[in-house]
Amino acid sequence: MGKLNVVVLRYLSRDDFRVLTAVEMGMKNHEIVPVSLLSSIASLRHGGCNKILRELVKHKLVVYERSKMVQGYRLNYGGYDYLALKTLCSRDVIVSVGNQMGVGKESDIYIVAGPNGEQYALKLHRLGRTSFRNLKNKRDYHKHRKNMSWLYLSRLSAMKEFAYMKALYDRGFPVPKPVDYNRHAVVMELINGYPLCQVHELQDPPALYNEFMELIVKLANHGLIHGDFNEFNLMLDDQDHITMIDFPQMVSTSHPNAEWYFDRDVKCIRDFFAKRFNYEKIIFPLNVFQNYVKLNKDVAQCVSMEQPRGSCFSVKYAIMKPFCIYPPCRDSDSLLHIAEHRRKRTDSEGTMGSIGSCSTIPPEVVRQKVRRQLNKEQKAAQRRRLQKGEANLVTKSRRENQSNIKSSIECADFWG
Repeated sequence: MGKLNVVVLRYLSRDDFRVLTAVEMGMKNHEIVPVSLLSSIASLRHGGCNKILRELVKHKLVVYERSKMVQGYRLNYGGYDYLALKTLCSRDVIVSVGNQMGVGKESDIYIVAGPNGEQYALKLHRLGRTSFRNLKNKRDYHKHRKNMSWLYLSRLSAMKEFAYMKALYDRGFPVPKPVDYNRHAVVMELINGYPLCQVHELQDPPALYNEFMELIVKLANHGLIHGDFNEFNLMLDDQDHITMIDFPQMVSTSHPNAEWYFDRDVKCIRDFFAKRFNYEKIIFPLNVFQNYVKLNKDVAQCVSMEQPRGSCFSVKYAIMKPFCIYPPCRDSDSLLHIAEHRRKRTDSEGTMGSIGSCSTIPPEVVRQKVRRQLNKEQKAAQRRRLQKGEANLVTKSRRENQSNIKSSIECADFWG
């Protein structure tokens, strides 16, 4: 998970990105993708998948793994960055990448430029770092899955952040303007401000404190809780205007631990203002969330009590109930027809004797079966060819030895 190096990006060919995409597609159901599968997915016109893979390994875009059971390649964050940047460049969202602005526990921030010279912020999600690996207990991305890929979790994190950012921006919340996203990369508006953790003096701490608390309550009224509302995810400009960032950990108010997240957000702001600006307010909205949940329960109870017995739900159930006796594709008439047909067929089979043999399969079905068998044999032959050619370890070692001998001879000829 090193720094982003885009020097090689302009020199990669179409086949290079085709092989990178093949590795990404193979990692959907493989932790280590074998070369035979890569060659089959890439389907290069002139072959040479092994040569391209060696170049990608040299540039640290893919990683070669070899064990007693399996050998193949896997994609790392370098190759994933190149795929995301290539897609964003093809959409004319960004044209150049600048310096690195910041590093977080799960992301890196870079300055990028658009086609018209406007500057944006590029956020690359990098889940799986050593300082932030307890993700199963802190996020719900994987749900019930036992195995997970850090690249896929980073993609889900970026997708979730872009969705929340767009929804909040459309509703007038102080968040950066979302531009576009692809895979684990999110392009957003560049904010001219400073994180709250770097601010040591304020013109009016009580007013800013009240503004923070009102923002927390406003989020709760819209059914959302930030989950990480602290001084590192809040930015201030020269006029002390607030901008809220970092939304992958945002949860709904219907979450089982929503009250705990809400109290933690309030406590983070309260402790920070007490420690940094020596300002502490006795009354703070710790009971807002309880009142909000109680109000929703009261409204739901009133609606259920006011609903008459002969409501639309009971009428709908009464209308649908007679049709639920049989499956959707069967009714009483169709079942009687099938029973009569089976009875006649049984009687005819019992009375008629076998007087001859003939083929009852239509010629079209025979042709389809033959065509399917031929396609199966062709795929098996192609699989054997790939296994013997592209993925064979002996052939791979011979190619490497020939390459080393050729480079040594060229060096010897150069020095005379």
